Amino acid sequence: MIVESSGAITLVGGGALPRRDLALAMARAPRLVAVDGGANRLADRGLMPEAVIGDMDSLRLDVRAVLPATVLHEMAEQDSTDFDKALRSVRAPLVLAVGFQGARLDHGLAVLTALVVRAQHRCIVIGATDIVFHAPPSLCLKLPQGDRLSLFPLARVTGRSTGLRWPIDGIDFAPDGMIGTSNQVVARQVRLEFNAPGMLVILPRRRLDAAIAAVTGQ
Repeated sequence: MIVESSGAITLVGGGALPRRDLALAMARAPRLVAVDGGANRLADRGLMPEAVIGDMDSLRLDVRAVLPATVLHEMAEQDSTDFDKALRSVRAPLVLAVGFQGARLDHGLAVLTALVVRAQHRCIVIGATDIVFHAPPSLCLKLPQGDRLSLFPLARVTGRSTGLRWPIDGIDFAPDGMIGTSNQVVARQVRLEFNAPGMLVILPRRRLDAAIAAVTGQ
């Protein structure tokens, strides 16, 4: 384990990183960990991460030169992505990930896969319009009625729900079968239960705090 924290961590990737994204995450998770080229993004803003994790193939030489050796944690193996390397190397009650939803579709899909592979980690990925996280076995979300709530399976999963316009009870979800995009909240609380790992929950970005409360049990 490279970083252990009793508080939330902001994990920064090398993709597009609007200032509002970083500010949104750091207001809730002030400790910074960079994933490879994410250190470039932080350096451009005058910020120093407490760790940089990855294969370092995207880390600029000028940034590397000013980082203390103790901050750099190079993992040269190519069997996993840098996001996966970082996620499995930090221990915290919550990880907020920014700079991972960019133009490259393959990178975005790899991030979503890692959320399922590392399901034991509580991680919320913040994008330009949405947030996404892996669903725990049971989940209670406090959301306004009319909100969009999407479910996207990356494995075969069944579940139950209350508070959704279209209940999911009895549905066999699968990435090559039934998916659950564009459902709608119809009650003050949405309760979800799943029989196995593999389900991603996608909410509007403005519901980040509701998602944090749900995944951390607050």
